[in-house]
Amino acid sequence: MPGRRRVVEIETLEQFDNAVAEGARSMRGWRLQSVDLSSRSHVLRGLRAAGSVFLGCHVELATVDDLRARGALLFPRMPDVPFDPYRADLYSPRQLYDAIAYAPYDACLDARVYAWTRDGEAQHDLAAALARALHDNSIAEAFDDTLTVGELDGASLVGIMGGHATARGDASYAQAVLLGRALTRAGHTVVTGGGPGAMEAANLGAYLADATEGELAAALAHLGQVPTFQDRTTWARTASEVVQEHPQGRASIGIPTWFYGHEPPNLFATVIAKYFHNALREAVLVERCEAGIVYLPGAAGTAQEIFTDACENYYAPAEKVAPMVLLGVDHWRRHLPAWQLVQALARDRPMAERIWCVDTVAEVVAALEPAQP
Repeated sequence: MPGRRRVVEIETLEQFDNAVAEGARSMRGWRLQSVDLSSRSHVLRGLRAAGSVFLGCHVELATVDDLRARGALLFPRMPDVPFDPYRADLYSPRQLYDAIAYAPYDACLDARVYAWTRDGEAQHDLAAALARALHDNSIAEAFDDTLTVGELDGASLVGIMGGHATARGDASYAQAVLLGRALTRAGHTVVTGGGPGAMEAANLGAYLADATEGELAAALAHLGQVPTFQDRTTWARTASEVVQEHPQGRASIGIPTWFYGHEPPNLFATVIAKYFHNALREAVLVERCEAGIVYLPGAAGTAQEIFTDACENYYAPAEKVAPMVLLGVDHWRRHLPAWQLVQALARDRPMAERIWCVDTVAEVVAALEPAQP
């Protein structure tokens, strides 16, 4: 049986030129994504095209016909959507909030894309549905790539789940900040749902893991002037001011969704994998956090995440069970007694040794057996 052909990812013009300079004669197995090749028509005509895939690349019209005739598969650019369905990398806060320094939130990319999803035609149009699916597939692949390069290569990913309603200035917000900070200092990379509230707090704690106590207190005081995201513009600008004050924060990940587009993404996650489809986003959150997930006090959404994770662990072999830590004994044992159900599911299963219900940040860090920084 013949072996599988190697897939070559070409995401920049430089990568294309380097491949050609190294002697490439065939593009079989090449996947070219969002590359402007309009000035390389003569080079493309000299390469064997069969087995190549072009995703949203800019190619001269005559060259498009030539490539198709010689066996290439070309997916067209989609100029009528406010995002790149074929983007090769994850978002940064700067990209999603591209206009926040001089215009209201509604002028930013994040808001423009959400407004597009609310348009009736975009909700039911086949081309729009295809664009969303292609985008989410590209984000999933970019996420995988991100975890194999740079400071996130081999990162110990720990999820922190919590609600969007936690206000800046609340004790629960401060606890989430300290949790993100402690886990980052212990050598983990924090992953959240990427939104406001407890999610923002955890990403903030990770971002300012190296800040002094005084600097952290000053940042919390500044953010506390705008407790909620009701005024998205001012909410985002106060966060942007903290980032400007501390431009070299530690890395963390946010995984938000335009399905909950009324909840803006926070600016403290340094890389953002934003999806259209919430089910895919939730699956990614659970599957990627192999070093464990911490559940802050929450309601229905957090409870759903707990039992999604518990189901994965219930059927997982012992070596694949990911730790689960419920933070808030009174909340999870009495107010919303999810702990008892998790315990019942874990009984006589490998996951029984990997679940905890605790009250302090220190207990969380200890339970997760922190990696070395």
